[in-house]
Formats: sequence, structure tokens, C-alpha cells
Amino acid sequence: MWERRHSFPTPERLASGHRRYRERDVELVSQVVREREAGLSLAAAIARVRDSAAVSEPSIFAGLRRRRPELQPIVLSKRTLLALSHAIEDESCARAERPLLFAAFQRERFYRQSERRWRDFARTAKLAIVFADFKRARTPAHGPVELPIDRAEPLTREWAVVCEAPGHAVCLAGLELPSARPRSESARRFEVVWSVEPDVVRTATQVCLGLARRSWPASAGRLPGDDPMPPSGPPSEQQLRLAAAIATRTLGRLG
Repeated sequence: MWERRHSFPTPERLASGHRRYRERDVELVSQVVREREAGLSLAAAIARVRDSAAVSEPSIFAGLRRRRPELQPIVLSKRTLLALSHAIEDESCARAERPLLFAAFQRERFYRQSERRWRDFARTAKLAIVFADFKRARTPAHGPVELPIDRAEPLTREWAVVCEAPGHAVCLAGLELPSARPRSESARRFEVVWSVEPDVVRTATQVCLGLARRSWPASAGRLPGDDPMPPSGPPSEQQLRLAAAIATRTLGRLG
């Protein structure tokens, strides 16, 4: 019942349909029980436990891989990853209404190259946040919130795009593979997971909100709760069409 109504917990599902719970799932369920015994409603207890769990994630890719182990990573070149990212951004800009948007750019200079695009996205977003090695947190009047990450943090090796809105959900997270000295920008390689499954995107959103709270001390009252969208099930026909549209755009950019 918790899983159906609140998308919590999120166990591994075997091909047979059976659920497999990890020790961490048991810990989270136990925390919810304790919060309920303390007087919180079930929805509030789950939101509080999700919030504490999201804050502990070191990065978007790591959070998705740990909490959604069924996701199968693929290795992409920077060129292919850029084409896929732009396809996700373009489809989200065209389809999503008042979305929650997040992106990880590694370096500030990479973000500045895409700043005009992201200012356009942020104009119609409910919330837009970008992570990079900025010197300080900024909230531009006409653009996404810019949140700094320390160069020692895992997030500095990641590339991510997350978009969640009613009837629209997509996320991508990539971890740059170590290389002594890439011969060129095009030689960079990333281990990537991406999905249009609403519950997976919900997980990515929760992780991003946790990272935002940690790096933005002034965020109190400015960020939505940890369960911003109503519970959802498997990908709908609309979501499957979204996946096809993203794939088509990506191939068009690579052609």
C-alpha cells in the first residue's frame, strides 16, 4: 500500500515480479514507523524520511545507482551525451509545464556555454537549479539558481539533466570515466543512466533537492517538499512517446 500510494519504499523488482528489499530499505521503513509513533501522519513521515535519505546522497549519479540498481548504465562519448542532453532539454522545454529542473555542469565555464538555453528553460519553470564549481550561490532574476560544488565532491565529475512536471518526467546522469589525458574533448567518456520512468525521475528529483539544501543555506522555504508530484506508476503511453521523441532528436543531432 505504501509503495502504491506513496512510491515508497522502492525495492528491486525481479523479472518474476517479486520484490527484493535491501538493508537500507528496511532502515527507512523503520524510520517511518518511528516517525508515525511520534505522531506524524504517514505522508509526513515518509516525506521526512525521504528528505533525510536524499541529503545523504553524495551526487546524482551515485544516488540513482544506489537507490535504483535496476538501471543499466551505458558508456557514451561526450558528443553523444551532449546530443542526448540537448534532446532531453528541447523536448522538456516543448512539453513540460511548470517543471522542476536540475542540471550538473561540472565546471562553471561549461554552464556559461549553455547559459542562454537554461535562462530560457528557467523562465517557465517552477524551479530551476544548476550545479557547477561556482564561487558562490547566486539567484539571478532571470535564470536558474546557481549552486556551488566543491571540486573535491563527486558531483564535479558528473553531467546531469532532470526534469519533472505533471505528465512529464525524464532524467539523465553521467559519471565521467577517469582518463590520464584525453586527447581531445571528444575523447571524454561517461558512464550514463537515463530514464522516463516517473518513479526513477522522482528519485533523481529527491537527490537533487537534497544536494540543493546542503549547498544552499538560504534555501529554507524556497524549495518544494521531497515528494513534489502526486504518486505515479510505470511509464504511460505519453512517457513512452517522450522516450521515442528524445531518441529521434538525439539521432538527428548525431546524423
